[in-house]
Amino acid sequence: MAVNQEDVSRILLILSHTLRREILFNLSEKGECSFTDLMNALNIDTGKLSFHIRSLGAFLEQTPTGKYRLSKVGENAIRLIKDLEAWAVEAEVVGRPFTLPLATLKRRALAFLIDFSMTIAITVLITLPDTLSLLAVGVFRLDITTIVFLTLAFLWGYSTLLEGFAGQTLGKRILGLKVVRTDGKRLFYDHAAVRNFGKAFLLPFDLLIGLRLKDERFIRYFDKFAGTTVIDLRP
Repeated sequence: MAVNQEDVSRILLILSHTLRREILFNLSEKGECSFTDLMNALNIDTGKLSFHIRSLGAFLEQTPTGKYRLSKVGENAIRLIKDLEAWAVEAEVVGRPFTLPLATLKRRALAFLIDFSMTIAITVLITLPDTLSLLAVGVFRLDITTIVFLTLAFLWGYSTLLEGFAGQTLGKRILGLKVVRTDGKRLFYDHAAVRNFGKAFLLPFDLLIGLRLKDERFIRYFDKFAGTTVIDLRP
């Protein structure tokens, strides 16, 4: 079924007004509101509110008591607005990554310790039967090399998946850090996989070469190789 682009433009034009979006959000939050409730919540006069409510005709419906609530179209509009707000934030961060400060080595190290602790905990849970066997009969079927490799493999996979999806592992989210590409484009899983390979398997080499580059964007060499860096969202 062909989409009428004029209808799409009309919907976007209606939702482009901040006050109309505030009306929709008020109704989404409270369920139902009278005309007076909306007028008081938005601090506007009767004529202005009447105009915007008429403009939102398809997005609203009235209850038997005369109150306003969202129609199905209005509920869909709320989801659309929230998606657009999320995209706007992401575009702002990706489009101008270096208007935000670069993350310091100390904060990146703290985020790494949080993530590394999580991967150790996951490894312990997976190898728990072997640990219990060691406690019970003094036999441990996995050697230390296997355990170390499992931990580092989990760290690489965990970091790649979360950074490729949202630019943040749990540690980075807690500390308000985010991985971005230095060219301002969107970060994909392949970039995350490359930068995290150095962190998981070659960390001493990664740090040593990265610091010798004397470029604040690339604390680790594999960041330069992947074209990524880490910014601080909470300057």
